[in-house]
Amino acid sequence: MATWQCVKQCGACCNLDPADRPDLDEYLSPPELELYLSMVGEGGWCVNFDHTTRECRIYSDRPRFCRVESEVFQDMYGVEPEEVNDFAIDCCRQQIEGVYGDRSLEILRFDKAIGL
Repeated sequence: MATWQCVKQCGACCNLDPADRPDLDEYLSPPELELYLSMVGEGGWCVNFDHTTRECRIYSDRPRFCRVESEVFQDMYGVEPEEVNDFAIDCCRQQIEGVYGDRSLEILRFDKAIGL
């Protein structure tokens, strides 16, 4: 069974382009939506994403909506704790493929890391 994990120096989730996420207001509170939109920089990338190191500059203090935690997923998306693993895998695969492509090094690294 595949087990979700974050792949370091990927950053696909840091591509915040609101045009690709038209339903933001369905799972973010008004203050969170305002914060989210304030984080969108050039090309839709988060202003806190360091393109050189491919890491988050505010990782330890990142907002709730940037965290893959069962409580967050249950509250924001209505995902039950036992479903978080599969949900997170699907979200990551979709985002990585959308940002980098379905044959990218990032998707290959992700699939290997989760055991596919």
